[in-house]
Amino acid sequence: MALDLAQFHEAFFDESFEALDTMEAALLKLDVGSPEPELINTIFRVAHSIKGGSATFGFEEVASFTHTCETLLDELRSNRMQVTRPITDLLLKSVDVMREMLRAVQHKEPIDAQRVADLQFDMELAIAQKNSAPAPAAEPAPAAPAAAKPPAAAHRWRISFRPYPQLFAHGNDPLRMMRELAELGDLTVKTDASALPPLADLDPASCYLSWDLTVETDATREVIDQVFDWAEGDCELEITDELAAGSAPQVQASAASAPETESAAKSDPPRPHLHAVAEAESPKHGLGDGSSIRVSTEKIDELMNTVGELVITQSMLMQLGAKVSGPVAEQLRSGLAQLERNMRELQESVMRVRMLPISFVFSRFPRMVRDLSNRLGKQVDLKMSGEQTELDKTVLEKIGDPLVHLVRNSVDHGIEMPEARIAAGKPPTGTVYLEAYHKGGNITVEVGDDGAGLNKDKILAKARERGLVSANDQLTDEQIYELIFMAGFSTAEQTTEVSGRGVGMDVVRRNIKELGGNIEVRSQPGKGSRFIITLPLTLAIVDGQSVRVGDETYIVPLVTIIESLQLKPGMVNRVAGQGEVFWFRDGYLPIVRLYEVFGAKPRTTQLHEGLIM
Repeated sequence: MALDLAQFHEAFFDESFEALDTMEAALLKLDVGSPEPELINTIFRVAHSIKGGSATFGFEEVASFTHTCETLLDELRSNRMQVTRPITDLLLKSVDVMREMLRAVQHKEPIDAQRVADLQFDMELAIAQKNSAPAPAAEPAPAAPAAAKPPAAAHRWRISFRPYPQLFAHGNDPLRMMRELAELGDLTVKTDASALPPLADLDPASCYLSWDLTVETDATREVIDQVFDWAEGDCELEITDELAAGSAPQVQASAASAPETESAAKSDPPRPHLHAVAEAESPKHGLGDGSSIRVSTEKIDELMNTVGELVITQSMLMQLGAKVSGPVAEQLRSGLAQLERNMRELQESVMRVRMLPISFVFSRFPRMVRDLSNRLGKQVDLKMSGEQTELDKTVLEKIGDPLVHLVRNSVDHGIEMPEARIAAGKPPTGTVYLEAYHKGGNITVEVGDDGAGLNKDKILAKARERGLVSANDQLTDEQIYELIFMAGFSTAEQTTEVSGRGVGMDVVRRNIKELGGNIEVRSQPGKGSRFIITLPLTLAIVDGQSVRVGDETYIVPLVTIIESLQLKPGMVNRVAGQGEVFWFRDGYLPIVRLYEVFGAKPRTTQLHEGLIM
């Protein structure tokens, strides 16, 4: 029966999106004119891998587009074209288009063919303009003899390609590899069918053919290796340059890794092949030691829930154990204490599985700052630190949007135009800072800039204009800065696609509060602003204080408790028609009796015999 490649699709999409993030990050690091060769190679490998995978799975539109992108990158890699700002912009747009195409294919939605065609044309035009550029003036060369032959290829690669039976099961396509070789130069193919069994014994999911290939080309050994990149571990491969003096075959995959029997090959579990996939065996795939696996978040959440139930059960046993008496009571309590230590270790281990570096969020901002500063005509550098600081997956997912608002505001409102910065004695290029670090059992994330700072007078005037502050109110700097978090508050002179509609900062604070965090603002006129966000490490575990109301026990999260205290007789006052209050930190607070709220029978109604929380 034919192999169903659909089983590999999700792994392919996941790995492709990760690879595109890597490609985008590398593009943003490219220096115009003299880029690092390794960065170009990284970008090329991503396009090459996505092209090969798309062709294997039949995503022809994606394969066609990435082939054009790969051609452009090959021109850059071979120094036949120079890296310029327009070329970098073109390649960044290609990353966006590849993401959109892959998402469309993944969700079985139509691809925006016009956008794809327009960008593909722009890349082909850039390549054509390079080829049609006038050559620099040179001394006239002597006329070539009439019978002169075209220059010979630099290499004649002799390739012995001996696939193992499981080659197809792992998503490899020999015809695709040969097509890529044919694009590099003059290809000669000789097929060895000696291992082909009788038709009745043939397994259509197994590979029985071998090939001897010869390609005359200027392509380097690295380019030839990349053609067979996905087949590593699934074949014996020898590559020799017949034009190189004293060349000897170089074995890419040894027979030691070959399956011992055909049946073993058939039972070998299929795996998708793409750079950085967890099961890959070769170091150049990024995880050669097999030290990582991809696990769905649903499974981790199920594990976390189960551990939470175990913690509750262990706590119940501890309470029961405290009441046990007799000869085995001490042994029971000792065993329960050991169980508690083990449960704490298990809980911490599962929590570490949920933790991810904040670089997953930070990685989106270099591109965003670059595009936004270009649109606004500003010069902005983004400096990030603490990218490896880890946060719980849930917190990480929810902090992204607030950080986007803050970074956009720093670029739009904080950083001045270059001429304004020069007039103020600053360098024309402004700086936006993103920093994450651990502090006091929490995570602190700072977004700052060296711009003009918050305009206190303008903020206060706008607040008074809207009736948020009376004309006679005298506010401290901190109180004025707090006004920017009011719903609908904005000091923008005009509405743009970037800002000015008065939505954003109130949403930022609300989202951070929902995560159990806090945000504060610090600003200095002419020197810049800082937004400091404090977040809990995790939302999966909440420490609480147990309180008894009558015969019932409740848990109050510790993060919501400012202080717990016992009142003395006479500290409570009664306000006519308003209930009871007590004096606390320069103000009166109302008292709510929980036994009345929950309809429970109290052990006492005297407040000084209970606890105020």
